[in-house]
Amino acid sequence: MKTNTKIWLAGVAALMATTSMVQAQDLAALEAAAKEEGMLTTIALPHSWCGYGDVIAGFKAKYPEIEVNELNPDAGSADELEAVRANKGNTGPQAPDVLDVGLSFGPQAKEEGLLQPYKVSTWDEIPDAVKDEEGYWYGDYYGVMSFMVNKDLIDTTPEDWSDLLKPEYAGSVALAGDPRASNQAILAVLAAGMAEGGAAGKDAGEKGLDYFKKMNEAGNFVPVIGKAGTLAQGATPITIMWDYNALAARDTLNGNPPVDVVVPKSGVLAGVYVQGISAHAPHPNAAKLWMEYLYSDEGQSLWLKGYCHPARFNAMAAADKIPAELLEALPPAESYEAAYFPTLEEQAGNKEAVVGGWDAVVGANVQ
Repeated sequence: MKTNTKIWLAGVAALMATTSMVQAQDLAALEAAAKEEGMLTTIALPHSWCGYGDVIAGFKAKYPEIEVNELNPDAGSADELEAVRANKGNTGPQAPDVLDVGLSFGPQAKEEGLLQPYKVSTWDEIPDAVKDEEGYWYGDYYGVMSFMVNKDLIDTTPEDWSDLLKPEYAGSVALAGDPRASNQAILAVLAAGMAEGGAAGKDAGEKGLDYFKKMNEAGNFVPVIGKAGTLAQGATPITIMWDYNALAARDTLNGNPPVDVVVPKSGVLAGVYVQGISAHAPHPNAAKLWMEYLYSDEGQSLWLKGYCHPARFNAMAAADKIPAELLEALPPAESYEAAYFPTLEEQAGNKEAVVGGWDAVVGANVQ
């Protein structure tokens, strides 16, 4: 029996060694092919978003032979899909290789034939609930909706969605994107609608539209896309955005002005983003290598450094692969306890309501 066990263990060890060798050989071949292509074209990756500045720098340092061509950092998810559609057959620098879009945009892109499948070597550690089983799209990170507040201009920090309707916040509240195109803004409307008592999905989307209609009519809503610069300048003193974006902006502003980042008491919404490779990628091997980097321990840790919870967070934590200082820099765990993760169906219902109804119901041209 012991002899059989030893033989079985030896067989398993040999198989694991062979598998590791195959993966190493495959990665080496992928690296060679990507270096031959010599370029990777990204889109909609602001350096302050989820630590992408460090992520891109890390990829460049690891693969200096590959130029990273960055398109339209401030684009929204819908803009990314349109860039793929518009550049079908174009092998020039305006055709994106890779996408980073809101969860609901992944299935849409797959259905339209805008993505090609690829499963990274750490595929099994990405939760099943946030990845396409065929590998067309896969979750990368998540955060929760928050309020970023300029404390030089706002005396009392709002604690919940209902506070934003108060007269003291006249001309102060903005979204961090156009709710007709930006996943971040679309889901902010969902969060507001949930705080208003709506069921996640189309119901909350419609209640969220009514909420922003009241805000707009009260004179509190500012139809300007909010970001760190507009907050510091006073154009958007309260900006609704993902917590990781707000925390990164706070660090960038470095106390000038002082900033509060608040997770509201109700309507605590978690948002997952997903990666995908364009079906028409001019540099498909560089795109695959980029994905391997993003889902490696190094790439996932860089997203965590940017205040995002990466897709492999649980698996890496269980394996004790997360540096203590990164965990300590995150907001308190209780901030996430009430977070609600909407399903794809709920996001689709909300998106339909918000994108289709914003102009008619709210009537504010965000730009």
